[in-house]
This record gives sequence, C-alpha cells and structure tokens, in this order.
Amino acid sequence: MKTLITYYFAGLIYLLMSSCQIAPPKMIDNPTPVGTPNSIDPQEYKTAYFASGCFWCVEAIYESVYGVAEVISGYAGGTTVNPNYQQIGTGRTGHAETVEVYYDPSKVDFKTLLSVFFNSHDPTTKNRQGPDSGTQYRSIAFYTDELEKKIIEDYIAKLTRDRVFDKPIVTEIKPHTVFYKAEEYHQDFENLNPLHPYVRQISIPRLNRFKETSPEILKEQK
Repeated sequence: MKTLITYYFAGLIYLLMSSCQIAPPKMIDNPTPVGTPNSIDPQEYKTAYFASGCFWCVEAIYESVYGVAEVISGYAGGTTVNPNYQQIGTGRTGHAETVEVYYDPSKVDFKTLLSVFFNSHDPTTKNRQGPDSGTQYRSIAFYTDELEKKIIEDYIAKLTRDRVFDKPIVTEIKPHTVFYKAEEYHQDFENLNPLHPYVRQISIPRLNRFKETSPEILKEQK
C-alpha cells in the first residue's frame, strides 16, 4: 500500500511540475498594463500580439526570430482589469496567456510573424496546448488594424484550403484592446530557468521543433 501511495504522489508531482500553471516559489502577483520597454524606440518598432498556449514557450519562440527586438509575456483577450496569474489560472477572466512582440518592420513583417504563430502550435485544439488546458491557453491571433485582420483571415483561409491541418482551425481572430504585462518572474522564463521540469520537457522541445521547421527566419542564421 505504501508503494502505491508513493507512486500516486510521485505521479501527481510530475503532472504538476509539467504544467505551465506551476511557477517558482516566493511569487507576488502585481501586473500592470505594459509600457514600452526602456530599450525600445516606439518610433522604430511595431507590435503584434499572439496567444498560443503557455507564454513561457511562446516568448522564447518569438525571441528567436530575426527582426524581433523584444517579447513580453502577459494577458489579453478578456474583461478582468489588471488580472494576476492566479486569476488567469481559473479560466474565468476571459484572458489568454499572450505575448507582445516588438519587431522591426524593415526586417520582418506581420505575415511572417503570423506564420511563426501557426508553425509553432496546434491551432485545431480548442482551449488546449500540449499538457495545458483551459481558456487561458486558447489560440488567438490579435489584430491592431483592418489590414492585419485581413492578413489573418486570408492566411487561415489558405491553410484551410491547402488542408495543412487534419482538423478545423479554431484560432480566434480578435481586435487588440489592452495588454497586461505578466508578473516579472514570467519574463524570459525559459531562458532563466532551463532546468525547470516544464521547460525541459515541454518548452525547449517545442522551441527546437519550431527551429527545425523555420530555420530561414532565425536570428542565429542571419
């Protein structure tokens, strides 16, 4: 009996540590609407917003793309004002884990960033990516103007027409309204926590799969 109990708790701990919902100890939830990073000139860079599962993974993926200057992890798409990580985890805020991507339009365009989005997650799984489930992990492509909206719609139509995916795409197309920066311990999480179980088992393999499919747009290839 003791052996069964030991295996049960070991399995439970494994599942928890393999989830994006688990974060390091001693955390304080105090997000505010994100401002422009000090290192970024708003006249030189544009912003794009994507939600495609755990933002630890997504941030690292976009950071690897040539022309991307900075990526911020945060929350968007819902109604709760200044949500914190615990609120997001309930799935009742309407927000999804989202990244804000600062990019140089002279080096990379919105359509390329959109291709990164679709090449790095499964847009056919509703409210789920890998081991993470809940509305906070749903697939959303945000647009900041009508041109970006049309680019997204046309891109999805082509993917559907070409039958790139076996199942229907469930990605939401939403206007960008407000983005809330996530707590500081979430920023650059994959890079700062390479030994975290979720990072080792989920984030890094996901990043490597993306790199294998899109080597031509990586910073390391330029």
